[in-house]
Amino acid sequence: MAEYMILLFDDETAWAEASPDEYDRIFKAHGRFQEQCAELGGRIVSSGALQPTSTATSVRGDVVTDGPFAETKEALGGYYLIDAQDLDQALAIAKLVPVLRGGVEVRPIMVF
Repeated sequence: MAEYMILLFDDETAWAEASPDEYDRIFKAHGRFQEQCAELGGRIVSSGALQPTSTATSVRGDVVTDGPFAETKEALGGYYLIDAQDLDQALAIAKLVPVLRGGVEVRPIMVF
């Protein structure tokens, strides 16, 4: 098995404006996603959600600034670290990740 990071990118404005029903629907969908990952033969190693970009601090060299480095409509909001047989299986799993209005990125973990 290899490790893959699934990065969740979404529109923070959409989350700020989401109704309680939308929150409930998405969080239930994440619970179902975790079951589907196992059904496909993958394993979630860890996962987490990030605070909004307004809480970010960026470091570039020795310069520290408040906020994210780049202004974008979609921001990194969380991740799943999974074990999968190969990239094809990781992509099959990633297609099931629920996001409100964004998408996901899949990247293999570098082994040293």
